[in-house]
Amino acid sequence: MQQAFVSKIGDIIVRLANIYDVDDIISLNLETLPEHYSNSFFIELLIDSPETFLVAEHDKTIIGYIMCRIEYGFSSLKKIKLSRKGHIVSFAVKKEYRNRTVGKTLVKQALIGMKSKKCSEAYLEVRVNNLAAINLYQSIDFTITTTLEKYYRDGQNALLMSKDINKTQEKL
Repeated sequence: MQQAFVSKIGDIIVRLANIYDVDDIISLNLETLPEHYSNSFFIELLIDSPETFLVAEHDKTIIGYIMCRIEYGFSSLKKIKLSRKGHIVSFAVKKEYRNRTVGKTLVKQALIGMKSKKCSEAYLEVRVNNLAAINLYQSIDFTITTTLEKYYRDGQNALLMSKDINKTQEKL
């Protein structure tokens, strides 16, 4: 099966995910993140928004992924305005591949996918103590919108971070 090539970082390929990747993505999710989803949820997002569901691959092994959902609802950036927005639902990179621009490339490519789906903004939730992720998002112009108290199952707070996709497209 031919893969939809999106970007390359040295010998790491970033491409659109496909149905054959789901088991490896779920394994990576279980290995790296405390939040987990049902197998059917991964498949649902892959089918609904394939432009925003990407993997990073090294030597034919998935070392990172990002999955997003396209939504329509109240803007995270503008008071009392409805907007089409991309929600970064889950994002992970294997520990040994962090700080090598893999994560930043996955996020940027997902934002491009959101823009192609006519989204005007993107948002995500991130644990307040995940400073590496917060710094990564801020480096591509996500801003902290609010704190979500006891957002995670373990009682940890989350930061809601948002980005106007149209305003800062030059950084994509």
